[in-house]
Order: sequence, then C-alpha cells, then structure tokens
Amino acid sequence: MAKISVMGTGSWGTALAILLHNNGHQVMLWSAHPEKAASLNQTREDPKKLPGITIPDGIVITGDEKTALDSPDIVVFASPSAYMRAISKRLSPLIRRGQIIVNVAKGVEENTLMPVCDIIKEEIPQADVCVLSGPSHAEEVSRGLPTTCVVSARKKETAEYLQGLFMSPVFRVYTTPDMLGVELGGALKNVIALAAGTADGLGYGDNTKAALITRGIAEMARLGVKMGAKLETFAGLSGIGDLIVTCASVHSRNRRAGYLMGQGYTMKQAMDEVQMVVEGVYSAKAAKALAEKYDVEMPIITEINKVLFEGKSAAEAVIDLMVRDKKVETPMLPWEDGQKTN
Repeated sequence: MAKISVMGTGSWGTALAILLHNNGHQVMLWSAHPEKAASLNQTREDPKKLPGITIPDGIVITGDEKTALDSPDIVVFASPSAYMRAISKRLSPLIRRGQIIVNVAKGVEENTLMPVCDIIKEEIPQADVCVLSGPSHAEEVSRGLPTTCVVSARKKETAEYLQGLFMSPVFRVYTTPDMLGVELGGALKNVIALAAGTADGLGYGDNTKAALITRGIAEMARLGVKMGAKLETFAGLSGIGDLIVTCASVHSRNRRAGYLMGQGYTMKQAMDEVQMVVEGVYSAKAAKALAEKYDVEMPIITEINKVLFEGKSAAEAVIDLMVRDKKVETPMLPWEDGQKTN
C-alpha cells in the first residue's frame, strides 16, 4: 500500500483518487479551494463534474496543502494545465527532494511553449516528475469501466513502480521512456478535437471526422518528431488512442466546445456552456507557435486558431482545408517506376 496525494478535485483528479483507493492505497484528495474541500467532505459527491459518483469515505479530502504533502510516496498533479504553473509555485516549498510527482494534465503553455512536465520541473526542480496519459475519460474511469493508459518517467524503475500502483483489473497501464511524445500527444489532440467537434456541429459526417483524425495525427507526429519525440509514441495510447476518444466521445469537453462553435457559438460562449476547462483552447495558440518555431506544416492547427481567435467561420475553415494544394500522403515512400516524391 502506498500513501498517495492527489492534488486537484476536478473530474480527473477525483476519478484517479477513486481508482487508487480501490487499488488499496491510502489516498488524500486536495482542493486548492478550502470551501470546495469542505463541500466535498460533506456531500462526498461532485454532481457538476461527476454526477452519480460517490467519493469513498476512505479517501481523505482536505484544503490544506501542508497536510496533503506530509510525506506521501507519490503526488499526483491533476490541476488544469492553464493553472499548473501557479499551483506548482504554490506547492514547491512543501515538496521534498526526490518526491515523485505524476502529472496527469495535458497542455502546452502559451508564452513559454513548455509541456506541463517541464513547467512543473521548472517550478519544483527538486522533484522527480513523471506523466500518465492516454484515452481515459474521468466519467468512465470513476465507474470502473476498462481503460488503458501509458506512464512515462526518466527512469525505467520509476515507470514500472508507477505502473504497479495504478494498474488494476479495470485500468491497464503500459510504460514508455518517451515523456515528450506522451505529453505532446495529450496536448495536441485537444486542439484537433476542437476541429472534430466543429465538424460535428456543422452537420458533417463520419468521413469528415475520419479525415480530421487521420490528418490530425499526421500533424501531431510531424511536430513531435521534429521536437525530438519518437514516431512510435504517436501510434500508441497517448497519440492516436487519445485522439480517437477525444474526437469521438460524448464525454469530451474539447469536442463539445468545438461542436457548439460549429453551431454558431463564439469561443467564449462555448466555454461558458461546457462549464469545465477546455484544454484545447489554451493549447491552440501554443501549438501554432510550435509549428512556426520548428517549421512544421500543421494546417488543421492553423485553421482552428483562425476560428478561435480571428473570427473565421468554421465552414470557411473546412473549405480552405479541402482546397489546399495537392499533396502526397506518404512522401517517404518510393514509386515503383523509381521516381521520387517532390
């Protein structure tokens, strides 16, 4: 049994706290807002974020970070990526040297272009920062529905230790050494999901969604490899796996926000309607900036930025994607007649 503190009472943090409790660990759940902790302690339920899910009595809920960070074996950081720097800075003085921190947020910071783990490392340099990601909606994990994820760390031993803590008959965990690829897959897929949701809102069909998912993973992989990540990671759980579930699921807040924009909502109206943090909106500008920095063509990312921040209509963006210059899908493959792809 491990002593685990989950920092963040959003839907994902709460779902992971329940999973880890059911795995037999001693779990504490911390909220940055003491009033939220008090409310959860009283009701043992968050009807807005996880309706119908009861937080087991064995999970201690607190609004006191000193209590939460009193010698845990591991700490799970589950705050939204947009708030991760502020949370990390706040908690850093309480984190001991060598503390294992598992980041489960997905995003890239707009002004620094840092993935979340790099943000945490910068603010808490004494910690051993790892990442857990994959196709894993909190609504399903909290209900014990079968789910698979991947964990990555600097050391194989650490990754295997975390694999053992999280793994259960309903939550299968794989390991990989490619932390950057895992993080980029989790962040970039949220932006592509906005585009997929927008297509749904416009009334387009499965063909359109399949095209966005397929070309979306191509964009994600091109950028990731240019940044030093491994191509194989984008064919795995944190890449194509997470992209599929986020683009297709009714649980996806990014898809839902995109759907509303396809229906004519503004970005702000869509985010207000979803009532939860839409990570793709925060990562969209960063994704475009990364594409420009590394000179990688990412037309879907470019168009979703124009819809989000430049007032371009979603329908017009789809048309512009369709009428782009002709391309070869697999430029790395030779033709039988020996000619090379331009």
